[in-house]
Amino acid sequence: MQSLRQGMPYEGIFNRRVKEYKLDYKESHLKILCDIDCRGRALEKLIELYRQVEVQIKKDPLFQMSYTPVKAGEKSPNVVLKMAKAAEKASVGPMAAVAGAIAEELGLFILKEGAREVVVENGGDIFLKLKSEKIVGIHAGNSKWSNKLAFKVKPSETPVGICTSSATVGPSINLGEADAITVVSESAALADVAATAIGNRVKGRDGLKEAVEYGKTIRGVKGFIIIKGGELAAYGKVPELINSEFKVAR
Repeated sequence: MQSLRQGMPYEGIFNRRVKEYKLDYKESHLKILCDIDCRGRALEKLIELYRQVEVQIKKDPLFQMSYTPVKAGEKSPNVVLKMAKAAEKASVGPMAAVAGAIAEELGLFILKEGAREVVVENGGDIFLKLKSEKIVGIHAGNSKWSNKLAFKVKPSETPVGICTSSATVGPSINLGEADAITVVSESAALADVAATAIGNRVKGRDGLKEAVEYGKTIRGVKGFIIIKGGELAAYGKVPELINSEFKVAR
């Protein structure tokens, strides 16, 4: 069984026919695994996506600064539209979707280039289209659950976005107290914003309950896992959850 740790794909997880490489451009640091070698074209697409977001920010600075939804024109590039529409569903700012949206758009581009299997990981936000089962683990900082739980993702469950936000790990802005909020959705952009929106509500004694209740209201979210210290909450339909010894954990 091949494995991915959320936010950091393990080296050599696919068989030899699958290419594995990194793409870096400004603040973006992506890891890509696919069955064709399209490094050059993928980098060109990453730069294009990045510049499309930059143009939108220059045109409307609120697109970058706002913590609430900001509309984009219907003729905007796909990556900008996905960010704006996902943010509206989760009631957060559009930049909360940028990593997931770029991972998704780049993954779809690579599929159009001829790939049959692709994983794009962008700072803990993952787009997957698979031909064989893969394991996506959940990193949750110092929680006792960190790196002990994982999703077994089947090809029939893809394409899919699996995105994680955290108040204790990494540089992303999260206003809550959770060690990890991992969301599953057909849209990686939506999974990204939903992870932020749900995580923002994990505060205080009743934070997990309030976060779960809010997460239920976000249209397009299949399911999610919330980890806060030794506590764990789950909702909806997610890939099979297993523990680090690959035994069923639910």
